[in-house]
Amino acid sequence: MQHERHFSGFRLDLANEQLWQGEEEVRLRGKTFQVLRYLVARPGQLVTKESLLDGVWGQVAVSDSMPSICIAELRKALGDDPRTPTLIETVHGRGYRFIAQFRPAPASSGAAAAPACSPLMVGRDEELARIREWFAKASGGSRRVVFVTGEPGIGKTTFARAFLAELASKRLARIGCGQCVEQYGAGEPYMPLLEALTRLAQEPGGDQLIEILRRLAPTWLAQMSALVTPEERAKLHSEMQVVTQQRMLREMAEALEALAAEIPLVLLLEDLHWSDFSTLELVSFIGRRSEAARLLIIGSYRPVEMLASEHRLRAMKEELELHQQCEELRLKLLSERDVGAYIRLRFGEEDPARSLEQAAPMIHQRTEGNPLFMVNVVDYLVEQGSLLGAGKIEAPRTITRMIERNLDRQKPEEQTVLEAASVAGAEFSAAAVAAALQQEIGEVESCCARLARREQFIAP
Repeated sequence: MQHERHFSGFRLDLANEQLWQGEEEVRLRGKTFQVLRYLVARPGQLVTKESLLDGVWGQVAVSDSMPSICIAELRKALGDDPRTPTLIETVHGRGYRFIAQFRPAPASSGAAAAPACSPLMVGRDEELARIREWFAKASGGSRRVVFVTGEPGIGKTTFARAFLAELASKRLARIGCGQCVEQYGAGEPYMPLLEALTRLAQEPGGDQLIEILRRLAPTWLAQMSALVTPEERAKLHSEMQVVTQQRMLREMAEALEALAAEIPLVLLLEDLHWSDFSTLELVSFIGRRSEAARLLIIGSYRPVEMLASEHRLRAMKEELELHQQCEELRLKLLSERDVGAYIRLRFGEEDPARSLEQAAPMIHQRTEGNPLFMVNVVDYLVEQGSLLGAGKIEAPRTITRMIERNLDRQKPEEQTVLEAASVAGAEFSAAAVAAALQQEIGEVESCCARLARREQFIAP
């Protein structure tokens, strides 16, 4: 059996259920990965929504929109434009077709690049020290909810997973990971937590978790079809007819506390800005409990996505902060020294020092220290043949798409101000933009203040 498939710069590791783009892991939800696996196993064939539902979800009753939700997630992760697809083609009214061309596994070139299984991280020593301190307190019974936050591309996932890898290597905690996704239809309640617990239960020692759920949280076990027999699931579903929301919250809180009794439990819930309300309510409920628990919940989010006053995550986080029941860890942009450290770690001593010295300042200037942009720019330069070409950087396609998506989210008047400001230069005055647009200075200043407050494109 072939355990790896290579296509369009991606490596699909079927054995470990991971997708890689170069040295960066592309994080996918469990069901989204299964949809990709199903499509890849049928290259060029029409795959109907019905066959996806049967092949991926089996007998579990889910919304008919779930396949399209997973396809949208895949396209976003793979950078595939549905209007001009190169990987996944939509056959309107019928289903989907995987159209990418597979390539043989690349031979080793002897380059000093980092192994795919260990993505590089630099410039996070201070943040790691803080989260280690919070984990130590959680290990002593003082439960912790930690929010890891920062702009898109700042490295929230890389940071969180590097910390979890450190814990796993020392066997310091039991670790579960789940991911929220942007909803295009009816969402599944508690989806990231159910994903995390299902993965935990399928790992060595998972029998203990299943027994705890059966004893303390049977209504939750009924939602994890992969962990129970059809007969037990039917029995549990019949018992759920009279279950209240408060009972479900209490059951899960008690189950997690029991699971963390012997060894600390760490749960990573990514992209909480896309979370369903039920998951946020559960995180809040667990964080506000006063009982001792060796439990650490790490949630990542983008501040720009929750700046609207009505955002549920914002209200939940403010309530926890008010009672000192959560911590926030805001990741910073990398410095020029960090960029140089990344290049040295990635390419080792074989690259001439002169190349490193010339490339790092220019890369930092063009990316402002955004880790995702930095990695993409370095990849682009490597594809061009040399880091010495850093003075002629063109924005890679992946970065351009991200910027365009963020720009499209702005109001028309904000887009107009940003376009005029980009012509004025990296630094500009509101008066210059107002004169160019023939608008009142006060209007332009107010628009710039809103954008800066949301940390979108500009800063005062």
